[in-house]
Amino acid sequence: MSLPSEVDIAIIGAGAAGLGAARALEKSGLSTIVLEARDRVGGRGHTIIAAPDIPFDVGCGWLHSGDKNSFVEIAKGLNFEIDRTRPPWREQTFDAGFPFKERADFIAALDDFYDRAEEAAKTGQDGPASAWLEPGNRWNPMIHAISTYVNGCELDSVSILDMDAYEDTGINWRVRRGYGALMAAYGALCPLALNCNVTLIDHSGKRVRIETSQGTLTAGKVIVTVPTNLIADGSIRFLPALPAKIDAASGLPLGLADKVVLALGEPEALPKDGNLRGATMRTAMGSFHLRPFGQPCIEGFFGGRFAQQLEDAGEGALAAQAIDEIVALLGSDFRRKLRPLSESRWAHDPFARGSYSHALPGHAGKREVLAAPVDGRLFFAGEATSPNFFSTAHGARDSGERAAGELIQNS
Repeated sequence: MSLPSEVDIAIIGAGAAGLGAARALEKSGLSTIVLEARDRVGGRGHTIIAAPDIPFDVGCGWLHSGDKNSFVEIAKGLNFEIDRTRPPWREQTFDAGFPFKERADFIAALDDFYDRAEEAAKTGQDGPASAWLEPGNRWNPMIHAISTYVNGCELDSVSILDMDAYEDTGINWRVRRGYGALMAAYGALCPLALNCNVTLIDHSGKRVRIETSQGTLTAGKVIVTVPTNLIADGSIRFLPALPAKIDAASGLPLGLADKVVLALGEPEALPKDGNLRGATMRTAMGSFHLRPFGQPCIEGFFGGRFAQQLEDAGEGALAAQAIDEIVALLGSDFRRKLRPLSESRWAHDPFARGSYSHALPGHAGKREVLAAPVDGRLFFAGEATSPNFFSTAHGARDSGERAAGELIQNS
């Protein structure tokens, strides 16, 4: 829709949080618009058709904590099939490169680390999660690698209290047509202004003035749902300035988790929903999901500093690294069977600049600070504001609903 000159409510960002807020306000009687810098909805949830019959979630792909995930009921209501196949993350399809005994040792070391971290968090004293790695344990680099997939960064950058606050029920499902496709359907009826990049939120006057790439509008109240990195670096400015928000956002940066999908020739050579990972004893390593949904492809995952290095190396670097690692594990014959289809580059996405938030050591309390309303007119949502489901799409959606409820209470 075209940009109106004034509205009751402006929502900044059409990711899961912005859509959640907009849907929650549908029957409020208030005029609302969602301002989105991209040419699509979904934010860090985005599904593409990488090849015929291969939908690829460039961003989030798993319904984490499926038994508490609000998108599950939304998917049912929109006739999106949910796949409840258990994820293969703790399994290994082939012994090549990672024999069973080695895998058992690694899983035991990983579980022991999490047990120590959980006990440490009970003291209420924050610090880097890496402090609870067992000194000299040979699996430490690979435990860091797991953190790069889970947190988007190595354990030295993760607050132990924040890590403990995350709620994981252990139930993880998928959307057969794509999580991003589900978000697009969820937001289809929302009042949207796409390609509308917000640069300034001026709350100095009676009404809030919002400067965008399509012009200026005013709103009675605003819900801000943009990623923390955009607040921290001033991509969106506030007038008067909000130093507490900038400080909170800086303590909750987005880590980096990237994905790549490879077409697989002769797919019958590999099992459906298999898992592949080498005992590399390195943090710089990938993890591979073989034939998700039985499709003729492999999804690769890279995170943390290694993902940043691969992104910085240019387009195609993630795919090249994934192929090299798979060939090293399964044999040189697989090189001819693999063809790059698509890869994510979230650090280079100007409207994300990362994948999902983690609290730096000493900053676990900043999620509550970031979520707090300002003057009854500015409200904040997004996965980084979720106390227990941060880094997830449903945590973002629920935070948008929460912010909308706060706005109504202040009306």
